[in-house]
Amino acid sequence: MKMFSAAMKNYGKLVSRTHRRLVHNVIGIDLGTTNSAVAVLEGSEVKILENEEGGRTTPSVVAFNGDDKPLVGLPAKRQAIINPQNTFFATKRLIGRKYTDTEVQNDLSNVPFKIIPNENGDAWVSTTDNKKFSPSHISGNILSKMKEIADSYFHDPVKHAVVTVPAYFNDSQRQATKAAGKIAGLDVLRVINEPTAAALAYGIDKKQKDGIVAVFDLGGGTFDISILDIEDGVFEVRATNGNTHLGGEDFDILLLNYILDGFKAQYGIDISTDRLAVQRIREAAEKCKIELSHVKQSEISIPFIKEDKHINFTLTEDELDNMSLHLINKTIDPVKKCIRDAGLKVKDIDEVILVGGMTRMPKIRKVVEDLFKKTPNTQVNPDEAVAMGAAIQGAVLSGQIKDVVLLDVTPLSLGIETYGGIFSPLIPRNTAIPVKKEQEFSTAVDGQTGVEIRVFQGERSLVKDNKLIGHFLLKDIPVSPKGVPQIGVEFEIDADGIIHVAATDKTKYPEDSPHYGKENKVSITVAGEIGLSEEEIERLIRESKENAKRDQELKQHIENATRADIVCADTDNVISQFGKLMEEQEIQIIQEKLKSLRNKINDIRDRGIIHDPQGIRDEVDEMQKICMGAIQKVAVKQQQLKGK
Repeated sequence: MKMFSAAMKNYGKLVSRTHRRLVHNVIGIDLGTTNSAVAVLEGSEVKILENEEGGRTTPSVVAFNGDDKPLVGLPAKRQAIINPQNTFFATKRLIGRKYTDTEVQNDLSNVPFKIIPNENGDAWVSTTDNKKFSPSHISGNILSKMKEIADSYFHDPVKHAVVTVPAYFNDSQRQATKAAGKIAGLDVLRVINEPTAAALAYGIDKKQKDGIVAVFDLGGGTFDISILDIEDGVFEVRATNGNTHLGGEDFDILLLNYILDGFKAQYGIDISTDRLAVQRIREAAEKCKIELSHVKQSEISIPFIKEDKHINFTLTEDELDNMSLHLINKTIDPVKKCIRDAGLKVKDIDEVILVGGMTRMPKIRKVVEDLFKKTPNTQVNPDEAVAMGAAIQGAVLSGQIKDVVLLDVTPLSLGIETYGGIFSPLIPRNTAIPVKKEQEFSTAVDGQTGVEIRVFQGERSLVKDNKLIGHFLLKDIPVSPKGVPQIGVEFEIDADGIIHVAATDKTKYPEDSPHYGKENKVSITVAGEIGLSEEEIERLIRESKENAKRDQELKQHIENATRADIVCADTDNVISQFGKLMEEQEIQIIQEKLKSLRNKINDIRDRGIIHDPQGIRDEVDEMQKICMGAIQKVAVKQQQLKGK
């Protein structure tokens, strides 16, 4: 824990400032793909708030039926059969995504409502009367419902909330979630990761022992695995991994298609385009899946699905296990990577917590037990733990709880491009957040008056192999020789995991300079549309490992080429200043050397063609030797001219 003392200190400052401005409860909301929940700390106990139907969770469903006010929750879910095209569910899987994303394209044929591209390319949804809504708007309606439940409980409007997101949500998805809170009239004080929230709910119980805890979270639409170290009220996330497009919805779709295929095989009729029939089958598939978590077999009975045709058959737990094994297996690799990234072995894990409704499936529990070599802890309610943890974090922010510190992590390294296309990381992946780091750079060319700051995420040595997430320009740098200006680049990742980057000219100019005492600073907050998907994150990490040796070698070649390029620039300056006094033959030899070196530099940088580093160094030495000899002759000539 000592290595995080600075982060804990910063966190403490944030809590104290928040405490001063909050005078009432901060609710915790689990904005789930299938169901949502709201909780609050009351005294020393966390309480899940019930909706008007007495339910402790509320379906994450929003329906439009011509009225200005949409139906939300159970009323929306009840009417889905007769209004499938205007009933929106599982839209959390669309939040912060582009319409062209593979995950969105796969969903087009799996939902009864329209998914459309917005003007900026984001995935939106549309009603039958062409009203368009962003996923943030739909989520805003669900959060409004959670707020109504809390308002009713307190008999007073609630203003502040902590909302949970999957740990592998990117910057775009986190910002879209905060936007949803704003739509609902809530000030979202913090966006925290779902498995971290679940660990808070588990670890806040004083009866639980400190130690290393793995949280396996498979919910309605997303999968997360996080490993935390809990010690003396400090919850430190060691590593996280997951898949933001894997969950109970995929199991429902699998069963839905199984039933559709069975009906077609039996009657020769394809009813996959009959929206009403598909919605009835979808609900039967979800009911069957839930039942098979408790019993060995379930009957699927849907009378008059098509004219006088019925669906009636029995499905067993083993049959569901076999048909969904490929989905279950998708959780295995992220678990192994997470343990590896945490620098641990399976035997180091003290406890495994199951979160999310899908973890009730016996086969999934068996897979988890086999992975961790121990029986998972089922003491926390998988449907309620995340909301409870969010409420605990809310209580920390409001000052109700003073002895809990939460340290989360960023999933990928962040840095900038430096001369020659080198990736210079400032914040390594799995660094505890919130975090702020600064590093100084300088100009690479004489007289350079501006620098473009290009911000990348990734694990590769060269920027071309990483993901560009933002760029901006620092202008008005006073004309100076290369290497003189001091450009400070500051990266900050806030507690929501959102990235801010700033560049400042920190050169110490003399008092008589017009630039003395003037601030020259520019900054950006990484925009939502440039976040990374989980597939991109996994690909970047995988490619980093596969290419680590080659990347390091190429980086050394590029750095060698950069040094040669600087010498070439200096030689150009010598010819420019003293060329008139140099011998023509010497200038010709030097220019031939310059041309040869620059061809090799361009080969390395732009074409990936490798040249022998020692050969380049020898050419540089020879060119410098010729150049130095020419300058000495120029000096002799100048002395002779002075003597005349």
